[in-house]
Amino acid sequence: MSAADRSLLDPRAVRREFARASAHYDEHAVVAAKVREEMLARLDLLTVEPDVILDLGTGTGHAARALRERWRKARVLALDAAPAMLREAGKRESWRRRFQRVCADGARLPFRDASVDLVFSNLMLPWSVDLDAQFRELNRILAPRGYVTFSTLGPDTLKELRGAWSEIDLAAHVHRFLDMHDIGDALVRAGFADPVMDVDRYTLTYEALPALFRDLRGVGSRNALVGRAAGLTTRTRLARVASAYERYRVEGRLPASCEVVYGQAWRPGSAPPVRGRRGEVVVPIGSIGRR
Repeated sequence: MSAADRSLLDPRAVRREFARASAHYDEHAVVAAKVREEMLARLDLLTVEPDVILDLGTGTGHAARALRERWRKARVLALDAAPAMLREAGKRESWRRRFQRVCADGARLPFRDASVDLVFSNLMLPWSVDLDAQFRELNRILAPRGYVTFSTLGPDTLKELRGAWSEIDLAAHVHRFLDMHDIGDALVRAGFADPVMDVDRYTLTYEALPALFRDLRGVGSRNALVGRAAGLTTRTRLARVASAYERYRVEGRLPASCEVVYGQAWRPGSAPPVRGRRGEVVVPIGSIGRR
């Protein structure tokens, strides 16, 4: 699946589902919370002090608050395309960890060229309609020595649900997420230097399928594909999906796989030093010239 195929997503439907999920998002966003903490921990390896930080796809603002706490002199911009999410982020904001909320399309950022030092984006990119355009826009706003760190979803995400639906009909009911290598290629096409990618996997388990559906609705992850079937799915069809899903049951629980792809990249020729876990300085091998 190429990056161009992301145009199959309906951006209006994406915004609508996240708006609906905003009030109770944190109750269901178990994976997003785990991934956010991992991404924040990885920032310990950076040795730079950013002046302007963008939390791209801030949701309810947890990362923006943590980034503001970490770099108290920095200006933190919390951007989301769903106004309802930004309202929830504002409710949770404290005077000590204040940040600026911005409502905008992530692929058309309202910032000047080379004006942001660090972009942090947790699980927003799966909903980007055009990943190539998104990465080009991030490259545009990043300042010299600018750094982007993100997480997104890989193709094994919800593979059990996709498999169960495939036994019912041939329609697309579950998004198909990009492979790590395709994401890395998109970064290079956008002009980033030496992208670093890795993958982690999580498995949530449920007693029954309705509980999984509640979590998916709760985080705004309903079907937002162009050409999706209109109206509610009938009870008969849901019962058939539930029956098909039973073949995945292990030790009395239904698994739901989540493949998380992590990525980091720098502006060309401007990679900031990154400190290794033992204190050594690490730089991408591509930035080391020949003698």
